[in-house]
Amino acid sequence: MAREDNRRGGRRDRDEAPEFADRLVAINRVSKTVKGGKRFGFAALVVVGDQKGRVGFGKGKAKEVPEAIRKATEQAKRQMIRVQLREGRTLHHDMEGRHGAGKVVMRTAPEGTGIIAGGPMRAVFEMLGVKDVVSKSIGSQNPYNMIRATMDGLRKESSPRSVAQRRGKKVADILPKRDEAPAAAPAEAEA
Repeated sequence: MAREDNRRGGRRDRDEAPEFADRLVAINRVSKTVKGGKRFGFAALVVVGDQKGRVGFGKGKAKEVPEAIRKATEQAKRQMIRVQLREGRTLHHDMEGRHGAGKVVMRTAPEGTGIIAGGPMRAVFEMLGVKDVVSKSIGSQNPYNMIRATMDGLRKESSPRSVAQRRGKKVADILPKRDEAPAAAPAEAEA
């Protein structure tokens, strides 16, 4: 009996373990006009991530708020993307993302900068696990478009390892030489 409970409990823990964190970004009351009047419902926008490089967003509609949030969370988990992070804290390079009238600019940042981003974008970066980033939303203030533009930009990101593999080179050949640049600067100062 104890063994069965253990097995069942172990399986339930695995399925229900909070491996993904979620953040409610927006909730709207929507209405549908029908013959007898109006029927009200709720639309929810949720961002889900494991805070280790995976993130997704989803939207759900239902008559009640908790049901809309549940639907949005399920959809977000189904359409997650993986993003390679530099040192597990920031992006590899600057990038832009677009969706409709929404445009976002995301830049890498030195350690200790924190997340400098507006509401919906901040939720994406927090769920992704980014600790240092500077970003700006230009154009649409619509949270749906901002999140889609952010995801578009994150899909474009490529790590030095993936670029090297695609070109058939080594990672050291792709990255700029850090030792040579500072050595050249003092030599010019002396001359």
